[in-house]
Amino acid sequence: MNLIRTGILFLVAGCLGVLWAEPVTINIDADKPGAAIPSTMWGIFFEDINFGADGGLCAEKIKNRSFEFPDGLMGWTELKSAASGSLQILDSDPATPVNPHYLRLKADKAGYGVASDGFRGIGLQKRDEYVFSVTARKVGEGKPSLRIELVTPDGKVLAKENLAKFESKWTRSSLTLRPSATELHGRLRIVANAAGTADLDWVSLVPKKTWKDRPNGLRADAVQWLADLKPGFLRFPGGCIVEGRTLDVRYQWKKTIGKPEDRPLLINRWNDEFKHRPAPDYFQSFQLGFFEYFQLCEDIGAEPLPILNCGMACQFNSGELVPLDQLDPYIQDALDLIEFANGSADSTWGKIRADMGHAEPFGMKFLGVGNEQWGPQYIERYELFAKALKARYPNIQLVSAAGPSPDDERFHFLWPKLRELKADIVDEHCYANPEWFFDNAGRYDSYDRNGPKVFMGEYAAQSVKTVSPDNRNTWRCALSEAAFMTGLERNADVVVMASYAPLFAHEDLWQWRPNLIWFDNLQSYGTPNYYVQQLFSCNRGDFVLPVRIEGQPAATSKQPGLYVTAANDLISGQIILKVVNSADQAVVSEIRLHGVKSVEPKGTQILLTGKAADENSIASPKTVCPVVTTFSGAAVSFQRSFPPLSLTVLRLSVQD
Repeated sequence: MNLIRTGILFLVAGCLGVLWAEPVTINIDADKPGAAIPSTMWGIFFEDINFGADGGLCAEKIKNRSFEFPDGLMGWTELKSAASGSLQILDSDPATPVNPHYLRLKADKAGYGVASDGFRGIGLQKRDEYVFSVTARKVGEGKPSLRIELVTPDGKVLAKENLAKFESKWTRSSLTLRPSATELHGRLRIVANAAGTADLDWVSLVPKKTWKDRPNGLRADAVQWLADLKPGFLRFPGGCIVEGRTLDVRYQWKKTIGKPEDRPLLINRWNDEFKHRPAPDYFQSFQLGFFEYFQLCEDIGAEPLPILNCGMACQFNSGELVPLDQLDPYIQDALDLIEFANGSADSTWGKIRADMGHAEPFGMKFLGVGNEQWGPQYIERYELFAKALKARYPNIQLVSAAGPSPDDERFHFLWPKLRELKADIVDEHCYANPEWFFDNAGRYDSYDRNGPKVFMGEYAAQSVKTVSPDNRNTWRCALSEAAFMTGLERNADVVVMASYAPLFAHEDLWQWRPNLIWFDNLQSYGTPNYYVQQLFSCNRGDFVLPVRIEGQPAATSKQPGLYVTAANDLISGQIILKVVNSADQAVVSEIRLHGVKSVEPKGTQILLTGKAADENSIASPKTVCPVVTTFSGAAVSFQRSFPPLSLTVLRLSVQD
């Protein structure tokens, strides 16, 4: 009888293409909750790479709007036609002394002017409203008059308005343009209606529709992708961008607050880092500065996690160091940042925050000391930072660095040192092939439960190799990350934060791939990796539930199978089960819930699956995306078949 039953099971298994003849058993001890899953478990890592800020998250359409690039006319084109005139970059008697350069446009007759191509074009939506503004003044006794146009690449005018009132002193003027058609690669033209001379600065074109309708705000669709992740934290501003190639071009948060026109331009760390993807027009305007980062965190319900320079330039570049006896200004910057974020409105830095429009503190709880540093020089500097910060603000959790690799000599030097220093949270990074992620779901099972907590601060599966321009956001890469993430969640008593990196990339302007969210000048889409992050974050649960798998060996890259984690949700009264099937065949599983009286027969399934090489794109943004269904047959013990190459989330309503 058993032989007949076994033969039938093998026959059915072969017909259905399932991996195991006998069902794999998933045992969940629902009455034995383990570690609490931190609200910060799944978060966001933001760095201004791939034109993620200027030209990306920022809604501003004009590049080099204040003519501060080393080549003052970079991003701008002279319009001659049959007219003549001249363009000059000047800095005498400027509109703002911090960014002193401006454009003098002298037209000898009508038709002369200048055009901006934005960030490889200007995205325009038909009949949407765009606010053009400029700080300008007239020069001499003439009466300059300018025509502001939005045009297609071949010059067809989609919208135009005149700007005719110019004073002898710097004055801000604005008007609204409504294009008659949608255009991905539009241009802004500023054309003289008659002879005359005008000085122009802070040229801006921003859609009226921004995130929360804030003037000069953030791109609404980009922020919505972040909000839909329901992130526990937002790490900013990086990343290697924190360090700078040399210390003089490091990120300094105090230069990113206050009025936008008082924030000095800085070369972007990724300007020409990669010779295969040079970006000579990549600079930071800081229209997205620390105040805006904190505000964004508040908007999307994420804990702010700022990262500050610790007196070390990027060790992949110059590795420049601030001498230990000259480190005090760097430490003071950290102390002042905490006051800026958390101080009362009558404190020195809290008042600056309040004057910017946020009287209440932001309630910052975390602060990163350095980014991806390593070696004894980092330990020396971290120790000084920690001593000063903990003395003044003992409740701030400090994030320390474990270097750029998850298992090299730098990593193994840092961890014991940070453990000795009783570090709060250690930031680990890993960019590796999918096999590494499939093989490391159990990485944290053996970590010391009494040592520092772990922040897996940067990770992403690389389809080819790290830094390769041929890397793709394939479903196999995303699935390997999902397998790894089951291990992060199972070890929530050790791992308290995790974030994929990088976050954003412009389709035409990227330097690094893969990335979580891609966009062009009009549209955006989430990758398969994005949906993996979303499913884990939006189905986090409160406490880890013990899981035992019977009937299969531990899954690895060479032995595909099931990776499983479970949690309870106290508010909904549900058990949340996440199952990754890394095999090319379906796996039938017997799910057994121990310690519950009953289970509601109807459950919810969220399924994410596809072919290994599947990707999303602007043209096909939902090739791999979650499908939500209701299923029947849930019980204390029931069977489910998990499709090949899939991530499945089951939500089961139970009674204890």
